[in-house]
Amino acid sequence: MLYPELFKQLEAVRWDMEKDIPWTLFDPSKLSDEQAQTIKMNAITEWAALPATEMFLRDNRDDSDFSAFISIWFFEEQKHSLVLMEYLQRFRPDLVPTEQELHQVRFEFDPAPALDTLMLHFCGEIRLNHWYRRASEWHSEPVIKRIYSTLSQDEARHGGAYLRYMKRAIQNFGDEAKSAFAKVGVLMASARRTAQAMHPTNLHVNKALFPNDTVQSRLPNPEWLAHWLDTQIKFDTSWENKVVERILHNMSLLMERSFKNVQELNRYRKELNAAS
Repeated sequence: MLYPELFKQLEAVRWDMEKDIPWTLFDPSKLSDEQAQTIKMNAITEWAALPATEMFLRDNRDDSDFSAFISIWFFEEQKHSLVLMEYLQRFRPDLVPTEQELHQVRFEFDPAPALDTLMLHFCGEIRLNHWYRRASEWHSEPVIKRIYSTLSQDEARHGGAYLRYMKRAIQNFGDEAKSAFAKVGVLMASARRTAQAMHPTNLHVNKALFPNDTVQSRLPNPEWLAHWLDTQIKFDTSWENKVVERILHNMSLLMERSFKNVQELNRYRKELNAAS
């Protein structure tokens, strides 16, 4: 089992909301209304760990080890929402999300293959790590800069934990796992060719609720993510390339084969499909 070891590793580096966030350094002159609004949207988005957890537990009933790990992931992701709300409660209480606004992003996700979902969220953690690093650079207010930096480090650790489960899946399921990971890897590493950000919170996950079946579509401002990425934190091609490089690097390690670009990963995906 991986859960006991991962618990110890993540427990050892867990941050304390009171002790590790420098609340006393808050500088109101360095927080604009525009920036504060983005913090609210991120707080609500992070709340979507709740329906994602319900999905993970439902679709991994036969995997108690991974399901136990999700208890750590869920705790830390909900803590992300909480610390952002705490920031607003202290410094912009008018923007604290309402319970109804939070509840809006709790909806049922359609069942999906567990291996695909694992890879999707692994890539999502890589992307969110980079988004939050860029958000920390964009903000000028010291406390929120520290918060986003702290959250980005958590997302990187979560990605590392998912990677451990992906390695285990390849040991257990062989080419089936490799094929699933390559398929989703091609999708998630091709984001610059699509009209929208490729992240679990921006993908359609419930056919019955379409088109209001993405987390982002259920926010008070459904258009905020694209604006945040393109206009505010300026998550440009150079940053997107960093995400793609990390995905390809980890796929190379997993598959024990070098992938220099998405095209090479896609060719590998086709080889796996032809052999099955």
